[in-house]
Amino acid sequence: MPKSLRSPRQHRLMELLIAARRDKGLTQATLAERLGKPQSYVAKYETGERRIDVIEFLDITDAIGINGNVILAALDDASKMNH
Repeated sequence: MPKSLRSPRQHRLMELLIAARRDKGLTQATLAERLGKPQSYVAKYETGERRIDVIEFLDITDAIGINGNVILAALDDASKMNH
């Protein structure tokens, strides 16, 4: 099993979060401001340099303005298609 930081599912999660952020017209800087974090925080998880935990995931999806379940369902669907 690949390390989760570089796993296909981790990569897909980041793609989904990036797409959601862009769909809402948010820059990394704007999202970071909403989170009360530096822009580098968003950049690092989006590039896969760091992982986010479930609480951070919920904070991020709230700040983007989306339901985290939508992202998780898309991630689950993608995972099932690959198996």
